[in-house]
Amino acid sequence: MMQTAALDNTMLALADPTRRAILHRLSNGEARVTELAAPFEISLNSVSKHIRMLERAQLVRRRKSGRDHFLSLNPKPLDQAALWIEQQRSLWNTRLDALERALEEDED
Repeated sequence: MMQTAALDNTMLALADPTRRAILHRLSNGEARVTELAAPFEISLNSVSKHIRMLERAQLVRRRKSGRDHFLSLNPKPLDQAALWIEQQRSLWNTRLDALERALEEDED
């Protein structure tokens, strides 16, 4: 099971539409920080703060080449969050199925 702090960081990172847009762009391949910032009407400093949040959640990797910083997507935390969500869904489906059976038995 995913560690609580890691799951919290992933969910917090995914909670913001700007960070989700950055991840979506990185799903197409590596990009420079300035390329990632270009479509947003916010400062480069603000985009950098979003990127730091994504790095804290380990959703992106940074590679330096000279003065350029390149970012790439790390899908592992997304996979781990999806697994946690699926486990919760399964748990609740089991509970709701049991409740439905109990209610049907009461009707008989």
